[in-house]
Amino acid sequence: MKTIVFDMDGVLFDTERICQDSWMAVADKRGLPEMEKIFPRCIGRNAAGSRRIVLEAYGEDFDYDSFRAEASAWFWDYIQKNGLPVMPGAERLLEWLKGNGWTVGLASSTRRSTVMDHLERSGFQKYFSAVVTGDMVEYSKPSPDIYLLACRELGVQPEQAYAVEDSPNGIRSAAAAGMRPLLVPDMIQPDEEIQRLSWRMFSNLEEVLDALKAGEE
Repeated sequence: MKTIVFDMDGVLFDTERICQDSWMAVADKRGLPEMEKIFPRCIGRNAAGSRRIVLEAYGEDFDYDSFRAEASAWFWDYIQKNGLPVMPGAERLLEWLKGNGWTVGLASSTRRSTVMDHLERSGFQKYFSAVVTGDMVEYSKPSPDIYLLACRELGVQPEQAYAVEDSPNGIRSAAAAGMRPLLVPDMIQPDEEIQRLSWRMFSNLEEVLDALKAGEE
C-alpha cells in the first residue's frame, strides 16, 4: 500500500493558528462573543460549512462575507510579513515519499486559490499527483466526498490509501471514505471517538516518516 493523501492546514503548514488569530482579532474588533468556541468547530470544513456554523451562532442576518474578508486580509498580511510556516518534518516526509515510489495526493477543505498559493510558496506542488480542494465538492469534511474524489483522481481504492489528518472533522472524513487515517493532532486533541476512528496516532510528521520507513501499518 503506497498511496497517501494529506490534509494541508495543520498538517503540512502551521496555518490553523494564524487563521484562528485572524478570526479572533476581527471578532474582538467587532465585539462578537464566543468566537473561541465557534472557530474550532470550523476547523477542517470548507467555506460553505464554516458559513453555516457562523450563521447558526450569530444569526442569518450576520454579514459573514464582510467578516471573512476582514479576517482574510489579516491572515494574508501576516503571511506576507512573516512567511508561510511549514510544519517540522513536512519536506523530509514528502521528499522520502517521492523518492520511494509513493503516490501522494492532497485533500484540503481550503479553497483552491489559497491551496495553490501555499504549495507554490513552499515548493511542495511537485510532490502531489492530485490536489483536491474544498471548492471542488459540495460537502467537505467531515463528509467523505473530498477524500473519495482524491482517491478517484489518484486511481486508487480508498481502503488502499492512508490519509494524514490533524482535526476531528478530517479524521471523520477519511474514516467515512474507508481510508486508513493517520492522526497527527494539532490544535484539537482527540477524544475517544477520534482515537477509535484513527488507524494510528503520531506526535509529529517525523514519527509518520519513521513508521512508513519501517513498513508499519
